[in-house]
Amino acid sequence: MPRSRTRGLARFRPRRLGLRARITLLFALGALLLSVVLAGTTYVTTRGALLRQRESAIVRQTFIDAKVMREGLKVANANPAELMASVQSVGTVQITVVNGKIVPSNPLVGNNVLPESLVERVNVGVPARMRFDFDGQTQLGVGIPLVGVGAAYYEIVSLKELTNTLRSVAVALIGAAALTTVLGALLGIWASRRVVRPLAEAANAAEAIAGGRLDTRLEAVDDRDLDLLITAFNEMASALQSRVERDARFASDVSHELRSPLMTLSAAVEVLQGRREDLAERAQAALDLLSSEVTRFSGLVEDLLEISRFDAGAVKLDLERVNVGELVHAAVAVSGYEHDVPVLVLDESAGDAVIRADKRRLARVIANLLDNARNYAGGATRVTIERPDGADGDGVVIAVEDAGPGVGPDDRLHIFERFNRGTGAGNRGLSEGSGLGLALVQEHVKLHRGRVWVEDRPDGAEGARFVVELPVVTP
Repeated sequence: MPRSRTRGLARFRPRRLGLRARITLLFALGALLLSVVLAGTTYVTTRGALLRQRESAIVRQTFIDAKVMREGLKVANANPAELMASVQSVGTVQITVVNGKIVPSNPLVGNNVLPESLVERVNVGVPARMRFDFDGQTQLGVGIPLVGVGAAYYEIVSLKELTNTLRSVAVALIGAAALTTVLGALLGIWASRRVVRPLAEAANAAEAIAGGRLDTRLEAVDDRDLDLLITAFNEMASALQSRVERDARFASDVSHELRSPLMTLSAAVEVLQGRREDLAERAQAALDLLSSEVTRFSGLVEDLLEISRFDAGAVKLDLERVNVGELVHAAVAVSGYEHDVPVLVLDESAGDAVIRADKRRLARVIANLLDNARNYAGGATRVTIERPDGADGDGVVIAVEDAGPGVGPDDRLHIFERFNRGTGAGNRGLSEGSGLGLALVQEHVKLHRGRVWVEDRPDGAEGARFVVELPVVTP
């Protein structure tokens, strides 16, 4: 089968139901099956009992009427029609056959109303009864031979009332089955919530751990089946916390140990830079390369130290009221751009936006975004500050735009991870980035209860737009 066709079939493959949906469906189907069985059994039992009761009453009354007819026909010149009128029951059609002549109680009744099989059995001297359809209704016919007078007596009773009763019973049973199914589904929803609740709590705990709260644990419950899951999850979380803390301590210790030789190396480079003119041309080139790498290495060590502080939870914010426009303007002014300084656009709605922030860390966020644009996109082209919902909004947005190759949808999910430089990092020239700048941006923004993301430029031009959203101070 061609690959394209296989993909097409996979695209239209129905999605499997979730656990809660399957539990609810199972309860509903179980309730439906049980209600159908009970309703069917009840209907069959009720129908048989009502039919037996009704037929017994009709047969008993017919024998009584037949006895009266036989005694009346013994009288000479007796009129069968008058005799039937004296014993006529409401809703009953009476027919007397005397010497082969049919005499109905109602002249509108035709001669073909009696089933032949019923007449044949009565003609041989055997009382009989039979259910049959006539004029679209179920009828019960009872025939009794009148011994000694050469006649036979028949009564035909409509079972329409009984049919209507059974129809009402069927409707009631169907309604009860439907109600039972709905109640079963509701019970399934309730049960599925209780069953899935521990899984939801485990998912929330896992999400909290993924968000950095490594001390998150599941509470113990008095349930043998769930206790195994909770114990295993808590042991896994403890092991993960120990591993992360060891790695953080290792990175912090390594960074601290590197600072001393790095400071010595930097001092030596400064001494050599002071005597640069006395060096040969090749030595000067080597000194410039060494100075550049020492500077880059120093920045990497500082970033590692900062990251280790975040992992250890040792970062403290020195919060104060800050005017966003003034802070961003100062950060752009000291960004180190000698040429093509990014344009700063301050929206009128954000002119007086005030936030509670650590000025040093928030300035570091702006500086890292500008450095990221310089390292990977040829420099930032514009920095904007605006309020998404106007002056009455509860947030302020700081955006840094560039005219580089942009960030693909796949890279946007991971670009703020540590040491991630994107799939196109190898094609961005001789970048000095370490892959920690955007990770630090995300950590600093999260500390300020904000969020950061990357998107396409709103004007449709090529490039990326890094957006930081922070809550403003309520007036």
